[in-house]
Amino acid sequence: MAITHWNPYSELATVQDQMNRLFRNIWGGGQRDEADYGAWMPAVDLREEEKQYVIEADLPGVKKDDIEINIENNVLSLSGERRFENEEKKDAYHRIERTYGKFMRSFTLPVRVDTEKVSATYKDGILEVKVPKTEESLPKKIKVQG
Repeated sequence: MAITHWNPYSELATVQDQMNRLFRNIWGGGQRDEADYGAWMPAVDLREEEKQYVIEADLPGVKKDDIEINIENNVLSLSGERRFENEEKKDAYHRIERTYGKFMRSFTLPVRVDTEKVSATYKDGILEVKVPKTEESLPKKIKVQG
């Protein structure tokens, strides 16, 4: 017999999430958010470099054609799907620990980025999205005269 710790707040949070989705669907026009997509969210690193922002997402097992990147109202959204490959097994027991399904991650971009020059590369299960800063937002050195 295993003893587990019961946390009533986690159940309340689940109920609250479900209620929020219900009301959002009724009054919110059916907009989808990250919680509506699936059971997994890829790990993401965000970093700022001198001339750009870089977003790296771990997407092992996701095909390049199953990834979508959108920018709307200064929000960058990564979405896609990791599909379960159906395999025939002769064993009576089958264990699946990896998570499959749709995912979505959204990030609010700083105002001074050049959305027309955003680029993305995908290699070895890592998606890298580069978001360049505008010229106005780059640091400038001012020479002191005297």
